[in-house]
Amino acid sequence: MNADRSPLFCDTALAERIERVEAQLIAKASEAARRRRADTAGFVIPVAGGVASFAEEGAPLNKVAGLGFAGVPSAAALDEIERAFTACGAPVQIELAHLADPAIGALLTDRGYRLTSFENVLGLPSTASLSESRRPGSRSGRAATTSSRARSSRELCTISRRGPASCATSHCATGSSPAAPASASQRASRSSPAQRPRPHRRRGVQTALLSARLAGAAAAGCDIAVITTQPASKSQQNAQRRGFDLLYTRAVLVKQP
Repeated sequence: MNADRSPLFCDTALAERIERVEAQLIAKASEAARRRRADTAGFVIPVAGGVASFAEEGAPLNKVAGLGFAGVPSAAALDEIERAFTACGAPVQIELAHLADPAIGALLTDRGYRLTSFENVLGLPSTASLSESRRPGSRSGRAATTSSRARSSRELCTISRRGPASCATSHCATGSSPAAPASASQRASRSSPAQRPRPHRRRGVQTALLSARLAGAAAAGCDIAVITTQPASKSQQNAQRRGFDLLYTRAVLVKQP
């Protein structure tokens, strides 16, 4: 962490960029999951700049993401999404950034959605990421790469300056592919390295994985690294120790039966 670096400030433009790429990643990963299974049960539905996705039962890709920066979704669009999730036997979960249009929150509340949790989005300029990854004694290399390939993460995406998101440097929920010039976004959650088996905790595994991913993302031309964590979690503490700044919070809302 560079003590001389100014904290990364997140305005609505940066939040929109991150949310847009989050939606792009979810759409691509969901479609890949369906192709892998040769199954037509899932869906990806664009909605007001975001996306509604159902990949398979129990998948973390089953949600609505990216809303809030391209207008308020219509009642008809929400009706379609709610019917699609009901047909798959899944609840409708919407992740809404606190920088999004407040009218969307009011609309969802009126439709019976209830707040169930929060998640924090943190960011780090990739120049700082690369500098840190090259610091003597930083934990990266073969062991981190091997561990990364064995990891089953919820999401790992990139934000491209010139093009759409792609998976990068390790397996997503559905696999991996080369990184685009972008900023790496990792979700640290219940299935993240923070929840690795107890015998391997407190051995620097998460730090090594994060350093390896940051180095790979920076080398690929990424400009911002983004990580999503549960609030006040060990993953958030590790990210902030690594130099990440808190950018914004997402509210997780679920449609009540």
